[in-house]
Amino acid sequence: MDFRLELVQVPVADVDRALDFYVNRAGFVLDHDHDVGGGVRFVQLTPPGSPASIAIGEGLSEMRPGSVEGLQLVVTDIEAARAELAGRGVAVSEIADFPWGRFVFFSDPDGNGWAVQQIV
Repeated sequence: MDFRLELVQVPVADVDRALDFYVNRAGFVLDHDHDVGGGVRFVQLTPPGSPASIAIGEGLSEMRPGSVEGLQLVVTDIEAARAELAGRGVAVSEIADFPWGRFVFFSDPDGNGWAVQQIV
């Protein structure tokens, strides 16, 4: 039996602002944006090449906007990933080298924290 993690909720205060950030800055693909009624809006976004997606929206969770940390994307070229994010207007850190990989870090407009890792 496989148990694949394919969707992680990311709490945001302003769905449209977050949607703009993730699509136009971080380069995620918009998979779904549905107002399902009853105060629930479900937006699914997928990082390029990823089998897993994130969900943002309204009425999905009781989590506080900006409370998620440690979301991690893995790339083969940290320099290219940093350049792409910075070129799209993302406030991304300088490259940090650790024994377990090379990283850059960024946050969405609500402060949800992301790491981008190149495994060494």
